Amino acid sequence: MATRWLSGFLLLAVLLPAPIPAQISPFQVTEATIAQVHEAFQSGGLTCSGLVGLYLKRIEAYDKSGPAINSIILVNPDVTKDAAELDRRFAASGLTGPLHCVPMIVKDNFETKGLQTTDGSLALKGYLPAQDAFQVRRAREAGAIVLAKSNLAEWAFTPYETVSSILPGYTKNPYALDRVTAGSSGGTAAAIAASLGLVGLGSDTGNSIRGPAAHQALVGIRSTMGLTSRAGVLPLSTLADIAGPMARTVEDAVKVFQVIVGTDPNDPVTTAASAHLPLNYAPSLRPEGLKGAVIGILRQAYERETTDPEVVKIFLAAVEDMRKAGATIVDPATIEGLAEIRRARAIGACMGFKYDMNRYLEAQGDKVPVKSLAEIIQSGGFHPSAQRRLETAEKDPVNGPESEACQADREYREKFRQAVLKAMSQYKLDAFVYPTWSNPPRLIGDLNTPHGDNSQVFAPTTGFPAITVPMGYTRNGALPAGVTFFGRAWSEPRLLQLVYGYEQATHHRKSPATTPPLKP
Repeated sequence: MATRWLSGFLLLAVLLPAPIPAQISPFQVTEATIAQVHEAFQSGGLTCSGLVGLYLKRIEAYDKSGPAINSIILVNPDVTKDAAELDRRFAASGLTGPLHCVPMIVKDNFETKGLQTTDGSLALKGYLPAQDAFQVRRAREAGAIVLAKSNLAEWAFTPYETVSSILPGYTKNPYALDRVTAGSSGGTAAAIAASLGLVGLGSDTGNSIRGPAAHQALVGIRSTMGLTSRAGVLPLSTLADIAGPMARTVEDAVKVFQVIVGTDPNDPVTTAASAHLPLNYAPSLRPEGLKGAVIGILRQAYERETTDPEVVKIFLAAVEDMRKAGATIVDPATIEGLAEIRRARAIGACMGFKYDMNRYLEAQGDKVPVKSLAEIIQSGGFHPSAQRRLETAEKDPVNGPESEACQADREYREKFRQAVLKAMSQYKLDAFVYPTWSNPPRLIGDLNTPHGDNSQVFAPTTGFPAITVPMGYTRNGALPAGVTFFGRAWSEPRLLQLVYGYEQATHHRKSPATTPPLKP
């Protein structure tokens, strides 16, 4: 009897379909966040090696193939080895830091230990730094991985397009392949917008974090001068150079920002930050961050004859969203006497590219193939579009920090700062707002139509912080536009409240159609 029962059971087992083992859904890196990645690690559904492999597949599919975004100069050849080491450490003790296995896209003017760093120029081909830039080192110490070095406007010169001599061709805007990424951190922005990496690092002298971020629906943070170190970032002008994060969400930008802020003996400007540290930015991520805020519309930043009406329409809708989220709007919030201050500015170069680059190259000794701006010009190793700027800089006088030109520049900047602070006090403002660009992204190669850059003046001149966040799209939803929040020195905790509150009330960020999720 038992034998017949067992035979029947075996026959039934053969006739029934075999049970399908539980499948773990493949992790989707498109638009992924740091929190989602870490949750996947901890649930066992993803490894660091797996994550890096997914990004490498996207780079292979989209950067030089398919839409050919052309944002990456160099993929880190050790990235899979670095990922395997992080997997080993995770198995032993869990997450190694707040940026554990966060694959970063790093602009190629940041020194990266053992990886070629060129500032986008053939003149520096083969330069292998012996150390990481301060911000890269901080990110790595927090667990991040340098996935790739990104293209930039050569020497970080232009804010309007991303073209260099080290990488043939232009970097394209993934939202519209015939449009510019802006400059000079356009490679980082294009790569992050296309989900070729999780977060990125860029530098901003005039607009080069905020401009590319706005053109590609990203968040970009330009901090208070001195809150973040520039050590190891090749200079354009140390009077205004700042480096910082670019990300698809405010939360991810804040997680990177938290790691990279701090004093650094190799960048004396950061000594001013000691009175404002340590800071914890996590409490700034409040969805109701705009409630009770007083926001001023800075029409002086964006109103001109060539301002695009569609940008203004989207901006005014953004302001209305701020109002609905609980902010009081002051319109206009005018900075009195600004035109007179700017007209009275003394003409004359204070330090500048020649002064700063020569000092940087001299400090590198035999590690760099060229030792001065004059040798760069003599080498011919640069894109033709950079030639005039290089030659003009070489003719500039060497005005060190104690020169009359620099004294006049310091006086101008202080007058500008006081005018901004007076207006903010008068209107009781938490921040000014304005469109990051007054016009949509240009066509690649077009340097004649209005660019609409609104970032060159206020934050770079004052040293005060400015953050851009997506505010919508022009041209039938095709081209991203950003809104800038500009505040007092050291007001990052409050500014981050405001931009996070706005982001959470609107959720304008969307993925570009040219770089969709890859099939498993």
